[in-house]
Amino acid sequence: MDIYKNYNQDRRKFLKQSALASSSMFVPQFLEGFGHQEIEKHTGKVLVIIQWSGGNDGLNTLVPFTNDLYYKNRQNLGIKKNEVLKVTDELGFNPVMPEMRELYNQGLLSVINNVGYPNANRSHFRSMDIWQTGSKANETLSTGWLGRYLDEYCKETAPYHALEVDDTLSLTLKGKNRSGFAASDLRRLNNATKNRFHQSLVKHHHDHDHDENVAYLYKTLVNTQNSAQYLHKQAKIYKSKVKYPKSSIAKQLKQIAELIVGNTDTKIYYANMGGFDTHAGQKNRQARLLKEYSQAVGAFMKDIKQNNRIEDTLVMTFSEFGRRVKQNASGGTDHGTANNVYFMGGNLKKAGIYNEAPNLGNLDQGDLIYSIDFRQIYATVLKKWLNVEPQPILGESFKYLKMI
Repeated sequence: MDIYKNYNQDRRKFLKQSALASSSMFVPQFLEGFGHQEIEKHTGKVLVIIQWSGGNDGLNTLVPFTNDLYYKNRQNLGIKKNEVLKVTDELGFNPVMPEMRELYNQGLLSVINNVGYPNANRSHFRSMDIWQTGSKANETLSTGWLGRYLDEYCKETAPYHALEVDDTLSLTLKGKNRSGFAASDLRRLNNATKNRFHQSLVKHHHDHDHDENVAYLYKTLVNTQNSAQYLHKQAKIYKSKVKYPKSSIAKQLKQIAELIVGNTDTKIYYANMGGFDTHAGQKNRQARLLKEYSQAVGAFMKDIKQNNRIEDTLVMTFSEFGRRVKQNASGGTDHGTANNVYFMGGNLKKAGIYNEAPNLGNLDQGDLIYSIDFRQIYATVLKKWLNVEPQPILGESFKYLKMI
């Protein structure tokens, strides 16, 4: 019994350290020799997605400072006109975001307003599922839009073709047969795969080839080991000389920048930033989060620009929904619908403010009305950045945007 108990304790410890249970990694046909092959360096286009979890308030991020209805609805919460970092005659950034304004001034930022979808859902979990899968509001999918991209177009690539800098893998990167790879600490993960328990499992996996499920588990362990070793090795090639702030999102973006500059064979990176569910005391709380984000993105863009990767890097930031126009009695805002999506990079065809500002005089029961379906954005990224046909992934055709 003690041996069985110790075995399970070691097993649980390993699974937790390696994020194996949540990564849903695929097993390529070339697995057995994978660790000994030379991987061709990837120098093509890179997509970086940053998820704002909780529903960021877009109106206090990009502020319509000339709109009287904004201040009428937000008498205490509204950002004062003289504090706004103006970028157009009617819109400007929250005062804690000077790095974002600088990116705007450099032509490295495009803001898409009024992004949403029909029959919007105000549940965090359901709306995030919709955004991550690319589904309709009345449709439930078990795979993510980029997971289906991996299934359809990346059948011969390694799992770290798409990397999430976290211990768990988001639905976005989960496919039916192939998924991305999740790791928040590459050094720790690499060390975890070197322990004696893991090495013993890998060494004896042929003993269980007759059991399909057990064989799959062993192959996945080998896959984890080889992916961890490769990413850890790549992470040591380039160490950033740019000063990043000491926030969680900055740490994630620094690691991504180092992997990009190190020519890692990863095409998609995914980062997460939470805390945006600001029902109460929003002003200071959101300001802290936006400041962390702006500083981190500013450092990241400086890093990749200095290393000549700005032209082939595209950064997208989204949240599962926006907030209601009118502030609530708790100094915050409640769940809304349409919101902003931000794109950054050196290859934008339409930098600046992409489309019309939110119409605060025409609301749907207190909510902004969307004018751009978020799946149009996905279709555009797939077609114009990842160079694949969107229809097999999204299930239908959408009009492309012209920002890239």
